[in-house]
Amino acid sequence: MIDRVLKPLLIERLSQMPAVALLGPRQCGKTTLAKSCGGIYLDIEQEKGRMRLDIGWDGFLEGKELLILDEAQTFPEVFQRLRGAIDEDRRRNGRFLLLGSVSPALMLGVSESLAGRLGILELTPLLLPEIGFERLDDLWLSGGYPDGGIISSQDFPSWENDYIRLMTERDLPIWGLKAGPKMTERLLKMTAALNAQPLNLSQLGQSLGISHPTVRGYLDFLEGAYLLRSLPSFHANIRKRLIKAPRLYWRDTGLLHSMMGVKTFDQLLDQPWVGASWEGFVIEQIISLHGTMGQHPDYYYFRTSDGHEIDLIVEFANERIGIEIKCTHSPALQDLRRLKKTAELCGCTKTYLISRTSEPFLTETGGSVSLAGFLQIITEGSK
Repeated sequence: MIDRVLKPLLIERLSQMPAVALLGPRQCGKTTLAKSCGGIYLDIEQEKGRMRLDIGWDGFLEGKELLILDEAQTFPEVFQRLRGAIDEDRRRNGRFLLLGSVSPALMLGVSESLAGRLGILELTPLLLPEIGFERLDDLWLSGGYPDGGIISSQDFPSWENDYIRLMTERDLPIWGLKAGPKMTERLLKMTAALNAQPLNLSQLGQSLGISHPTVRGYLDFLEGAYLLRSLPSFHANIRKRLIKAPRLYWRDTGLLHSMMGVKTFDQLLDQPWVGASWEGFVIEQIISLHGTMGQHPDYYYFRTSDGHEIDLIVEFANERIGIEIKCTHSPALQDLRRLKKTAELCGCTKTYLISRTSEPFLTETGGSVSLAGFLQIITEGSK
């Protein structure tokens, strides 16, 4: 079994809180991670799991074992029960672990019933430090879903195609997305083509034949289901006109590539949008690794109308890091100089140029580095 970077933080949160919600997309490994913590496991998406929970409820409360409830968003009645059990013994921690495939914004029972009683963590598909830095290209091509090809390469992209079809036809409608499967499929294909680009809701809505607010609602839902991520623009007080629309990214590049018809790494490198795919891959690895360590800085991109750009700004309380991402093995010195000049407009304290380089150059305020090198900087900085 692959060791998940999130596990130490999950165990820590269970020791601090009576209940923890482990959220993330379907099939990303939540059940496997939860079972590795021990306890009693119930899949309450299934009728037999709900029946076992109902019949054995008193016994579960009296016992000392962790109770793991999978796909909790499908059985919202359980949240009120958990609230009563927790309030009867608030000093007892590590009692319940809830697994869910949608964000808290879509799990209304969490926000309404368990506010202040529950720690929330997010598990993503497999990350580069979990797979091994030598498998970077495999992870970029097929994404991080354990069953999606990163472990067995022959499963890509057929697994991803089946995953998208099941999401559009079954899961998303069950969770509350009001768009029909055909509309959802068209929207997903359009967002794949727009990956890493500023979002124009009006144009997207016109292409789909729906209103601006409706397409915004659909996209918010797809973000809540962990398929997409929007990156807001950074607003600086400068004498340049800024691009203010958020950028839209597919969170898993395996799903993105399957939507775009890519099957091999050579095909990926031939695509005109390969740089956008690499950019989204790098950004997702950085944000996800921060999350596994309990770090939640603010993230932005920056672009002016005359082309000054920073792909990712990571803002902590005491520092602001500007990151430019290039899909090249040989970044040019002028790229780093341009990044530093643009970073001055945003007040960045450090700047990094992340590429596929094998010859990093680092100083106290940043430099040129590979993705593996930058992830190691994140890991070392958290210690």
